This record gives sequence, C-alpha cells and structure tokens, in this order.
Amino acid sequence: MGRLAPRPLLLALLSLALCRGRVVRVPTGTLVRVVGTELVIPCNVSDYDGPSEQNFDWSFSSLGSSFVELASTWEVGFPAQLYQERLQRGEILLRRTANDAVELHIKNVQPSDQGHYKCSTPSTDATVQGNYEDTVQVKVLRAAVPKNVSVAEGKELDLTCNITTDRADDVRPEVTWSFSRTPDSTLPGSRVLARLDRDSLVHSSPHIALSHVDARSYHLLVRDVSKENSGYYFCHVSLWAPGHNRSWHKVAEAVSSPAAVGVTWLEPDYQVYLNASKVPGFADDPTELACRVVDTKSGEANVRFTVSWYYRMNRRSDDVVTSELLAVMDGDWTLKYGERSKQRAQDGDFIFSKEHTDTFNFRIQRTTEEDRGNYYCVVSAWTKQRNNSWVKSKDVFSKPVNIFWALEDSVLVVKARQPKPFFAAGNTFEMTCKVSSKNIKSPRYSVLITAEKPVGDLSSPNETKYIISLDQDSVVKLENWTDASRVDGVVLEKVQEDEFRYRMYQTQVSDAGLYRCMVTAWSPVRGSLWREAATSLSNPIEIDFHTSGPIFNASVHSDTPSVIRGDLIKLFCIITVEGAALDPDDMAFDVSWFAVHSFGLDKAPVLLSSLDRKGIVTTSRRDWKSDLSLERVSVLEFLLQVHGSEDQDFGNYYCSVTPWVKSPTGSWQKEAEIHSKPVFITVKMDVLNAFKYPLLIGIGLSTVIGLLSCLIGYCSSHWCCKKEVQETRRERRRLMSMEMD
Repeated sequence: MGRLAPRPLLLALLSLALCRGRVVRVPTGTLVRVVGTELVIPCNVSDYDGPSEQNFDWSFSSLGSSFVELASTWEVGFPAQLYQERLQRGEILLRRTANDAVELHIKNVQPSDQGHYKCSTPSTDATVQGNYEDTVQVKVLRAAVPKNVSVAEGKELDLTCNITTDRADDVRPEVTWSFSRTPDSTLPGSRVLARLDRDSLVHSSPHIALSHVDARSYHLLVRDVSKENSGYYFCHVSLWAPGHNRSWHKVAEAVSSPAAVGVTWLEPDYQVYLNASKVPGFADDPTELACRVVDTKSGEANVRFTVSWYYRMNRRSDDVVTSELLAVMDGDWTLKYGERSKQRAQDGDFIFSKEHTDTFNFRIQRTTEEDRGNYYCVVSAWTKQRNNSWVKSKDVFSKPVNIFWALEDSVLVVKARQPKPFFAAGNTFEMTCKVSSKNIKSPRYSVLITAEKPVGDLSSPNETKYIISLDQDSVVKLENWTDASRVDGVVLEKVQEDEFRYRMYQTQVSDAGLYRCMVTAWSPVRGSLWREAATSLSNPIEIDFHTSGPIFNASVHSDTPSVIRGDLIKLFCIITVEGAALDPDDMAFDVSWFAVHSFGLDKAPVLLSSLDRKGIVTTSRRDWKSDLSLERVSVLEFLLQVHGSEDQDFGNYYCSVTPWVKSPTGSWQKEAEIHSKPVFITVKMDVLNAFKYPLLIGIGLSTVIGLLSCLIGYCSSHWCCKKEVQETRRERRRLMSMEMD
C-alpha cells in the first residue's frame, strides 16, 4: 500500500475542491486614464457551467453613490436612462472578445466617468459557487490652465495648473511647465521652464518658481516679465506608481491646452518729421533730407531709435504704388542697403548718416530724373530686454517729401514714306521711317513693324500683326512672321541713328494691308540700364493690289458612286477657272483628298492623299488593305483611285485645292484655298460570290452522304436479309407438296 497523505494536506485539497466555482475577473488595482482618451476595461469569466457563451452586465458608481446599470450584452432595457443616449451615439459600447470575455469601451473619457465599474454575469451553474461579479476603480487625469492671460511688462506672471484626479498615497505626480512660441508644444523650439519631480523636488531658474499649493494645484511664477515672455505655456502631468524592487513606472500622463500669455508694455511716445534741407532745381543737383525725432519723453534710458528710408515713385492716383527700401538700420545701428540704393551707396552717390542722437540724414550727391518722387522715413523704437538684447517696440512714419523739378515733355515723331512706287504682286516693298525727338537725353530707338489687314479682308479684318523688330542694341527679331517659305523675305535695318528701313521681298496678295513703324525712345539710366522715355506710331503705308485675278472652283465627280467590295473606286477632282484666261504654265495646284467615314458629315475628316504643285504625292497610312493612288489627269483634273475597296472605304469624299498663279514678275502667288462639295461612296457585298463556295461545299457533302446512305442500304438488304428469304421459300414448297398429295 502507498503511503497516506498527511491530514492537513488532505483537508486543504478537500477545501479547494469544495470552493471551486465561477470566477469573474476585471483588472486589479486602480486604472488611471487621461481626459479625452478611450477607456477599455476587460472582463472575463471562468470555471462555469452552462452554455459556452456567457452574458455580462456592467454597472457604474461614482464616488460615494450607489451602482447604476450601464450596459448589458443580453438585456436591451438594462441601461439606465442617463446612459442610453451615449450608448446610441456609440460613445459607450460592449465588444465581445471571446465566449467568456467582453470589453467595456468608453470614448472621450470625462471627469464624470471617474468611479467604480462592476462586471457581473448571470448564473448558469447548477450550483452557486465562486464569485459572479468583480469591481475596478477608474480615476481620470486632466491638466487645465487658463486660456488667455495678459500681464504688464515688469510684473509677475502667475499660472495655475489644476489636476482633476485624486492624489492617492501610492501614486506620485510629476509636473512640468514648458513654453513655446506656437500653440503646438510638439514643434521644435519648445523649452522647459520648471519641473516638480515625483520626489517633490523643484527644478527651475532664479526668476521662475514652481510651487505646490494643494493636492490638485501647481503654480508657475515668472518674475519681471518682458516682451520675450509672450507665447504659449503648457502644463505636463505624469503619474508614477511603485513597482517591484523599489522601481517606479508611469501609469498616465496628460498635457494641458496652451495658455496664451500676452505681455503688454508702455510704448515710447514720440513724433517724426522729415524735411528737405536741399532741393534740386535741375538734374545732377544734390538732395538732402533730414529725419528728426521730437517730443520724446524723459526717463526712457532703455530705448534707442533707428531709421529706415523709403522711396516711392510719382504715379497717377489710380495706379498701384509700391515703396522701395533704400536703407534700414537694425537695433545695433547696423545699416543695410536695399536693391535700389546698394550700388549707388557703394559708389558714394547715396550717403546715409546720423548727425545727432535725434536726427538722421540722407544725401543724394547727383540727383537724376529717376530719383524724382516721394521720400519718407520710419523711426523705430527699440526696448532693452533683461538679457541685454534689443526688441523693436514701435514704428512711427513721417509724412512724405516730394522731390521734383519741372521737365519739358518728351516729344517723339515718326514719319514713314515709300521711296519707290509699288507695282504688283511679286515686287519688293520698301518703307523707311525717320525719327525725331525733343527733351530726351541721349536717346536710342527700338523699332517694331506692324501690319493691319484691310477691312475688306474677311479672314482677319483690322487685325494688327507684329512682323519684325529691332531693339535699342540693334538686335533683330522675327515676331509673328510665320511663313516658313519666306523666312528671309523681310529685312529691318538701321540706316542712320534716326532712320530705319523695312523691306519685304516677293510680295503676295495676302500681304495687302497698312504698314507702320512703332518706335520707342530709350534713355540711359546707369551702366547698361535703359529707361523707356516715349513711344510713337508712324503714319501708315498701304500695300494694295488692284488686279482682277481669276476665280477658281472645285467639284468632285465619280462614275462609281456605288461599288462592290474589291472593285476600283474612281474620284475626279475637277477645277474650273472663271474670269481672266490663264496659260496652263502659269497655274499650279496643291490638291488634297479627304474622307468622312460616315453617312453624314458629323465625324472629323481624314486626310487620304495629297499632291503638291511640284508633283510630289504624299499618302496617309490606313488600317485596312485597300490602296490609294493620286495622279494628275490633265491641267485641271486630278484622279484619286481606291484599289481593292473594302467596307471601311464608304463615306463622303471631297477635295481641297490651293491654286498658285504666276505673276508678271515671275513669282508664284498663293491664292485662297477652296473645297469641293462631298460625294458619297457606298461599298456593297457580292452575294453570289459570297455564298458560291458554301453552296458548292453543301451540295457536294449532300451528294456524298446520299450515295453513302444508298450503299449502306443495299449492302444491308443483300447480306443481312438473304437467309430469311430462303427459309420462307422452303416452307412454301413444303405446303405445295402437301396440297398435291
């Protein structure tokens, strides 16, 4: 026999067996959560009888109150009226994670959600054993600071951080105050001002103090504030709980919303006046301006003044005027130049100086016409800070002073003339432009040739076209001259300093119109810079062709408007000439064929083939097998053929003709493009040829199958039924014998 267990051990095992039963569990200890986050409390049950899927009921009790029904997995009307709305919005919900486990989710936790949460399960056991509910305590952590605070310069800034959670003996808080220039504490530039660690030790600077008033309030005190203390302040709270081996671990942390702090200060009170001690009467005379600070209050030892100089050009009242910075002085009296004055200051033409503590001067050694305009100064007051730095506290603007002297108006006159008479198309057109100017210093001229179509031109009446230009540095540029065949057909050149010549070679009928010279006078400013002084337009010179030329028409004819697939399609483009009779050698044509593959003309035309006046044929590629050929049949007839037509070749066909006529001078003139009316081509299918081979194949197969059927029938009757016939005959003979007997 084995050895018996000791009596105490048997009693313990018996007691454990009797106590075994249902066990409901929630997290142990206190749960600490931050305001605005989501609270998740798991609950599970074990060692139970009944179905595998168990139901759970949740109840809530705030501190010192009785439990109220919160949520249930099986009873719809279980929650109290107070929580039904939050359940419908989805702020409170139950999420089953297993048959024996569930989670309670509470979104956007608030201080009112702080208290005890009880998880219970209805009994499904045969006997009541174990525990059917378990409770966990939840505490909410929130750090709050005032939103907007205003404090005067030199005073104390007192901010309070209030914590909404109770301070338990086993949890220690850590409070940190930080500062940032922006409302986002996570951006770079945020710095720590003071910190109270979990051992209640304060870490701060001499003029910043952090104090613990009570269990829920922590004060930040900033002494002798200045403008640099304006910004956003944050309170960061962390809760630490003791762990094993005297270690600590962080259980929750929260950051307050920013407290916007504005520091106000008494601005220095002063006035600024600007006067011109020297005003130029002519160009190259000096200009002197004095900017004075007056009415300053005494006792402002921590204030210094700097100046900025600005220039604004004289404009009409309805123009937008912008100011240009000439020079600016920093708080340490360092002078920086603007783009307008940098070079002239380095050359000694602009001089900025400070004659007295309250007077700033600006001198222009040689005033130019470009210097005429309004000048004003801005005096800035700088306040000394605690760290001996200087911060700008105020800007005061002076009234502008206008530097101006009378100038005679600039005069620019341009006269155009035609040195040689103009005969007809193909000749060279020449036009000269003579320029005269007054009251413009050392002018240089830029010239632009313009052409205006006559009113009778239906293509573009009254349209002004820029042809060619010549700038003040004698650089030629083709503007809107787009005739590729006449790239060198226009020339603009400088004959003298004040005279320019324009030539157009091999003129055409399309060149008719009014031609002018647009001249701009430029004056030198400084170095290689130029200023536009005046612009003038010359009188027009007309190009007009008084000729009664021929009139061309085009039409399309086809002897095969309806063809069978595979046949040849022939299309003739016939040109007729009305009016003046022309020699065939004096005419040439560019012919292009187009097709619109539709019953109407609702689709875009497709270029098929073209033949230019030199006899060069260009054919477009297509996706089907039919071929195209284009040839000149006679002087006024052109033939397009479609070989091996297919179904895709149906549609409307028309031709486009561009006539060329030789002028008396021997040059070719391009006439207006003309289009013929379309002709519709249909492509039909040959029914007989389409069904010829299928019919022959069908007849042949039917004949073969019929003969084969007859052969099979004959063989079957001859061989398979022969024995049965013989037996029948024998029987008949046998009967005949009996009858005879």
